[in-house]
Amino acid sequence: MKKILFIAVFMTAALASAQIEYRGVVKDSIGTPLEMANVIAIDTIAKRIASYGFTDSKGNFKLELKANTAYNIKISYIGFKEISANIKTKTSNTTASYAMFEDNMLSGIEIISKMPITISGDTIIYNADSFKNGSERKLEDVLKKLPGVEINDAGQIEVEGKAVEKILIDGKEFFSGDTKLATQNIPSNAVDKIQVLRNYSNVSQLSSVQNNQDRVAINIKLKEGKKNFWFGDVTLGAGNSADVGLYLLQPKLFYYTPKYTLNVIGDVNNIGDVVLSRNDLRTFGGSFRSQSPSNGTNLNIADGGIGFLTANARNANKIETKLSAFNYSYSPNKKLDLSGFLIWSSNNNGQKSNNTINYNDVDAEDDFVQNSTDQTSNTGLFRFSTVYKKDFNNQLNYDVTGRFSNEFREDAVNSKVLGIISEKEGATPYKINQNLSYFYTLGEKSIFALEVQHLLQDEDPFYVASLENNPANNDALENDGFDDAAETLGLDRSNEFYNLEQDRKVKSNQLDAKLDYYYILNKKSNLNFVAGTILSRQNFDSRFFQLLDNGAEFDPTPAISGIEDPLTTNDTEYHFTDLYAGLRYRVKTGIFTFTPGFTMHSYKTNNTQNGGLEYLEGKFTQLLPEFEVIAQFKRSESLTMSYKQEVNFIDVNKIARGIVANRYNSFFAGNFDLKNASFHNVALRYSSYNLFNASNVFARVSYRKTIAQVVNNFNFIRNSVVSTSTVLNSPEDNETFSAFGRFGKTIKKIKMSIGGSFNYNKNYRFRGAGGIENKIYNQSYNTSIGTNFTKAPNVSLRYKVSFTNQQDASLPVDIKSIVHAPSINFDAYVWDALTITSDFSFNEVRQGGSVQNAYKIWDAKLAYRKDRDAKWEYELVGSNLLATGSRASVSQSNISFNINETFILPRFVSLRVRYQL
Repeated sequence: MKKILFIAVFMTAALASAQIEYRGVVKDSIGTPLEMANVIAIDTIAKRIASYGFTDSKGNFKLELKANTAYNIKISYIGFKEISANIKTKTSNTTASYAMFEDNMLSGIEIISKMPITISGDTIIYNADSFKNGSERKLEDVLKKLPGVEINDAGQIEVEGKAVEKILIDGKEFFSGDTKLATQNIPSNAVDKIQVLRNYSNVSQLSSVQNNQDRVAINIKLKEGKKNFWFGDVTLGAGNSADVGLYLLQPKLFYYTPKYTLNVIGDVNNIGDVVLSRNDLRTFGGSFRSQSPSNGTNLNIADGGIGFLTANARNANKIETKLSAFNYSYSPNKKLDLSGFLIWSSNNNGQKSNNTINYNDVDAEDDFVQNSTDQTSNTGLFRFSTVYKKDFNNQLNYDVTGRFSNEFREDAVNSKVLGIISEKEGATPYKINQNLSYFYTLGEKSIFALEVQHLLQDEDPFYVASLENNPANNDALENDGFDDAAETLGLDRSNEFYNLEQDRKVKSNQLDAKLDYYYILNKKSNLNFVAGTILSRQNFDSRFFQLLDNGAEFDPTPAISGIEDPLTTNDTEYHFTDLYAGLRYRVKTGIFTFTPGFTMHSYKTNNTQNGGLEYLEGKFTQLLPEFEVIAQFKRSESLTMSYKQEVNFIDVNKIARGIVANRYNSFFAGNFDLKNASFHNVALRYSSYNLFNASNVFARVSYRKTIAQVVNNFNFIRNSVVSTSTVLNSPEDNETFSAFGRFGKTIKKIKMSIGGSFNYNKNYRFRGAGGIENKIYNQSYNTSIGTNFTKAPNVSLRYKVSFTNQQDASLPVDIKSIVHAPSINFDAYVWDALTITSDFSFNEVRQGGSVQNAYKIWDAKLAYRKDRDAKWEYELVGSNLLATGSRASVSQSNISFNINETFILPRFVSLRVRYQL
């Protein structure tokens, strides 16, 4: 051991002695330091980049070079003549000073393009090949290796802690809706440059009058050999598992020219590879933010669909996926861009779970529920977009997005309290969203921005539940678990089954329109006048009834505590109007940008129910202030503080006061007289991307205080797990505080990061007239370290631990849980032919000091291709190789504490063949 340690120390000392630091400073001709200048050292013998770096805010740079070696030092900065100097290092550290002179010609483009990272204004440019080792197959594999770029647990791309809004391919939108389609399908070998566009604005006229520091997009530059030709790959696979034969077909074809593009993605498999989940599809195409600032009104149109469970390889025991996606763009001339997509997706999946439920309410019995679910979702999506730029002063945008679905779900439930239950749900919803915007620059000082959005949404969920009943023991002490609930709901208890049915139809029609006028006072300040309206109309019709054993329909007569005169039908029409006008002032002074403002709103609501017999109208005005200040310390370092007051309105689902069966154990009635809630939001954000020392820091702290929060008022039917609830405006203020931070650093080929988050939520659980305080504390910490070699195997280690502590005023003790989740990833490309990847993770759930569940997941892949340019590749892919049967998760709310064991896909082994165009 001592010999090994001596050799390691000796080698480290020898390596250190062979390296020297070449430090310097770069300034302009009058002595002003130049920040973010590119500095590279080219080995004059090997003819390759030996080291590279960037200057900091004081113009300093440092390079690690070999001793006694000749180098050519090249320094470039946009607008300045390139410096080229030959040096020869000695055995000691060296310093130098350089002065750059202005030049209108851009030089050194060929050399600089080979640098792993370059900076051009607000754009960070990564040379993709500098971060590849040959094991990458898709864009996501490359993005994970870039410093400052993260792929979060939801599959979203984050840059400096900010979610990437969209991905462009050579400046053209790629399926404008969800970045995962790009990251999961664009082949890595087609990627030349990855351009991170910070302070992103797709309307150039507004970039100088808005604060876009939180907006980020990515543009992928394709390699020259991929243009004007079809490229992509087709993968065909088959395999075996314990229960079923496996199949996979994934064609991914792309065609790019300066004038038009075509993208075709197909996917048919039963191995759990879900590119777009149902949740992804329901938000696809509608996640981008408006160009104009938010006006302070939140009107949330709720999802009235069925209770569809999200399925992936780690929470389902059966998944069958079919996806067809077509995306196009066409530019007949420089002024007009046409684009759009068509997507059809079909997902059929099954889930099995064991759920241990500990209720906080004294009237509710703790339960153990076994659930088996089979669900199918068929969804069609389309989008057509037009961008017309007559000239720099005129831009017209229009797009229409539609979604049509057919969904069905069946559940077989075994409850310790309620017995055997069967459930069925179905829906055929659709949604059409149109957006029209026009941007006009009138002279040097005036810019107009008109935005109009229209939403048409129709949802028709239908729910059926059947529970066993013994009519002979309805009034006995040991009656059936649902008997007391049936009496409260006014059901006929003389049947052998409680067959419950719920029919709903919710139609929403909403128009948002606003006009922004920007008046530019000077180069550092401008005024923004805004005026607009929100017009919303919703119709809610429903009927809750019982189907008797003889097939007749029975209308119950509920007598529910806490719900006055409960109805079993809804005939509700809800109108909402918001007329507003506001003013914002934006000014830059030194490193600071101040943006104070306010909007004045006039609100009006009309609520008609019970066939027009009940009518309620509300009117009020409110001033909503806002303030933001940005401190831009350096080009890549900023601190932002913001305050905003908002008004939150609920939709018709919360005010329709007829009984709605959410599930067999949850019955809800809205509140006819519900008021709006008000938010006070304060946030502080810090970000730093330092290429001088290859580090990045991001931190965010936010606080929200909610006045008159809309909360559920629960009542559990005694000795049961069946709850009845309505909603009310909480007399107590709710509070939420969150903090998040992440630090990352790259040292040569080692990439490290450490981060953590803290969330505090204080709310109130209402049971009858009384409010019960509930506090939940969540802490999470994670760290990772990994290599990024281009000619050697890479290893990445990650560890995440999270703590949850719930303090409920009605409980004698706090509820505490801990989750440990270490993982290790390995990938290697050896002999220019063989790719080996491995992904192992361990998860342990502890509650009350004891282990509730622990599971291990191991996935691996072995792939062979003759060389990097080979057309054919053969893969042996293994998923869940340890044959883990289930996984557990812990969830806590102000109603219950749950430990949910979910059965997952078994061990899958498949052989795949990929052909590359």
